[in-house]
Amino acid sequence: MDTRTIEILERNVRQLSRQTEQETRMMPQTEASLPSVEQVKKIINLVKSIIFPDYFNKRQCHETIRSYNIGVHMEELLQILARQISYGLQFGEKSEVITTRQQVQDKARDLALQLIDALPEIKRLLYTDVQAMFDNDPAAINYGEIIFSYPVTKAMIHYRIAHKLHDLLVPVIPRIITELAHSETGIDIHPGAQIGEYFAIDHGTGVVIGETCIIGSHVTLYQGVTLGSKSFKKDADGNMLNIPRHPIIEDNVTIYSNASILGRITIGHDSVIGGNIWVTHDVAPKSRVQQSKAVESHFEGGLGI
Repeated sequence: MDTRTIEILERNVRQLSRQTEQETRMMPQTEASLPSVEQVKKIINLVKSIIFPDYFNKRQCHETIRSYNIGVHMEELLQILARQISYGLQFGEKSEVITTRQQVQDKARDLALQLIDALPEIKRLLYTDVQAMFDNDPAAINYGEIIFSYPVTKAMIHYRIAHKLHDLLVPVIPRIITELAHSETGIDIHPGAQIGEYFAIDHGTGVVIGETCIIGSHVTLYQGVTLGSKSFKKDADGNMLNIPRHPIIEDNVTIYSNASILGRITIGHDSVIGGNIWVTHDVAPKSRVQQSKAVESHFEGGLGI
């Protein structure tokens, strides 16, 4: 290696090794390891193997062998999940920071066990989502297509796991989980959103569901739908308040592509919202909201252009 190359490398190593003021401010004050995105991916894959064992693991029809495989995956899930949660706890509110390493590990293990205890209900919900997608998509030939390949399945597996961890007040890990699905599917669901059973997203690209959304059962969204906030309220110091600011979607609602439902409004049950519409007011139950019909205008010789 020539002298110039060595000098450049050494100079930049020295500069980048020094912690900047911003870096120090953004890092936890503890010296424990930080969560690993790769390990979080492994957590998701283990949950998939437990909830859809015949799809994401070697198929085992014999219940004893199936039980053994699920048990092995569950034990590994507990170990990895507890470790990643313990790293994530560093990002909790200062008033909740735990002082000793053993306390951190004990709390992380308890939270991991609570997630595992919720897996039967998460499985039940995910199978209702698969059924909803099958019932709403005439292009779906069989359930296998939906479980293996539909982006909504991937997004909802991530969301259902992340939502439970979010409810358990686990920091950081839930957002990593949902953002992994977002990057792969284009479906952006905040883990804090509340979504009922039999939830379907057709196509899915560009769907956004905000943190304080409440979505009922048997709701179907199409691509490009935004369930977002209309404005942000601030406190006396100018800090944004984390208050309910996203829509409430009641049961049996269908929202077509590229509709934007904004603010803390309610879309009443059994309503249909047409495509390419902004809705910023409450919609009564059993409503149909759609664009006005297009008006054709004819011009001659370039007039009106």
